[in-house]
Amino acid sequence: MKKKSLKKFLALALVSAMVCGVTGCGGSSSGSSETVTFMTIDFNAGASNTGANAQAIKDKIEEYTGVDFEIEWVLNDVLEEKTTLALSDPSTMPMIMTWGGTVTGNVVSSAKQGAFVDLNDYVWDSEKYPNLSQMLKSVADSLTVDGKLIAIPRTRVVGRYGLCYRTDWAEKLGVTLPENATPDDVYNMLYAFTYNDPDGNGQQDTIGMEMTSYTGVFDIIQTWFGCGNGWAEVDGKLVPVHMQAEYMEALDWIKKVYDDGLMPADWAVRTTDTWSNGCKVGENGVYIDVMDSGKRIWNYFKAEETWTPSVVDPSTNATMTLYGAVNGRTLATAGYNGYFTLSASTCNTPEKIEAALTLLDKLCDDEMLVLTQYGLEGVHYTIDEEGYLVDTDTEDKTLQGDYAGLNQLLAFLPSAEYTPSPSVKKGETDIAQAEAYEAALPYAILNPAASYLVNSATYADIGSTLAEYVTQARTQYICGEIDLAGLEAAHQRWLDEGGQKIIDEVNEQYNANK
Repeated sequence: MKKKSLKKFLALALVSAMVCGVTGCGGSSSGSSETVTFMTIDFNAGASNTGANAQAIKDKIEEYTGVDFEIEWVLNDVLEEKTTLALSDPSTMPMIMTWGGTVTGNVVSSAKQGAFVDLNDYVWDSEKYPNLSQMLKSVADSLTVDGKLIAIPRTRVVGRYGLCYRTDWAEKLGVTLPENATPDDVYNMLYAFTYNDPDGNGQQDTIGMEMTSYTGVFDIIQTWFGCGNGWAEVDGKLVPVHMQAEYMEALDWIKKVYDDGLMPADWAVRTTDTWSNGCKVGENGVYIDVMDSGKRIWNYFKAEETWTPSVVDPSTNATMTLYGAVNGRTLATAGYNGYFTLSASTCNTPEKIEAALTLLDKLCDDEMLVLTQYGLEGVHYTIDEEGYLVDTDTEDKTLQGDYAGLNQLLAFLPSAEYTPSPSVKKGETDIAQAEAYEAALPYAILNPAASYLVNSATYADIGSTLAEYVTQARTQYICGEIDLAGLEAAHQRWLDEGGQKIIDEVNEQYNANK
């Protein structure tokens, strides 16, 4: 089915469902009058919440929340297909649906047709929903379509992106980044890591920066030069960052890194599933993305089976510095990654809406955060003398399967950084990550157009298609496949084929809110 035909079909189906009405879910044995159907993502190849204790864990959730629920697990690779099918027949939509990424495309179109419950009428009640009601306004705005709050975010740390580097390599070569590092400082580190033999083996077998086909790294680097996060305010108007003067300065810097051999020549065809391998095996020394990946590389160096000696002191393991912002700037996350919607067709009474929101809210309580992420005390973990949680199932995949995937039900509100009690004792890498997040937060650049893009009809329709023009041209320019004229032609194509309409629609809203 063609794209326009599919959208028309979805719209007609949704309108029909809103007019005709549908019957909701049946009764419950836990005291709730509703059974909540919950479609969520399975990252465990069919092994989520399976095992001898799986039902016991689910029973405990139902007992604690007072809500019976049924989970429909959907493999991440087919999530978009499943959600599209659900939207085409609203009467069969699960009460709670999990979506990946941020609000775009069909979700916006469907929201405009009334597919989802307006949560503004419910979720800000702090007595009923003490966790959900603490959602950040900036995040809520980006989940709002035509004034209606259509989703609960899966909350993420805002100051999560930054630069990480191999500490021992930097110390050996004398290129440790100063407190207020500039792009030139980073370039000098990359050059030294590539050509000054940081591993001391006498061979030129290292490349400064890890990189794969995922180009989000460039979005982070662009902020170092003054670019915004997707969009920026320039002379009182919101524009996409590729229209900023600083954009070309950033691209020329990245192109120089590429031309000088400081990142893998084949980066554009390297898959993301092996992204951190270069740092782990000693090919690269700089990793730019979420800083928790830098922590995981550090943990790899520490692990007994992959223990990696420091080039400065071989009696100790190598470490990573989670540096964060460069030039006083880094990219902010959207504050969420994925979200939950309540289907208006099946959550069609206040009682059903309350049951669904109660489940989502109470899953954020300490008891549920521990249960869904660590399992049962005495089976999956114990509590030590200091009161810390100690995993006892780390080598038993079968036991881990009991609760595997249940963390996909969590909104992590009020904060993704909240630590439940009891919790695992933080090691040096956990402490370093927390400090890096906190340090990056004041310098994390937010997208000023996020809430307006959600309500741009043109962006919802063709925004992702247009974005490909810009990202592909950026890659081609960096790799020398097109020159400046080719880059500018791609940017003009973006404008001509709908980009200017998006700018106009965004700024109409922006000016109205000034």
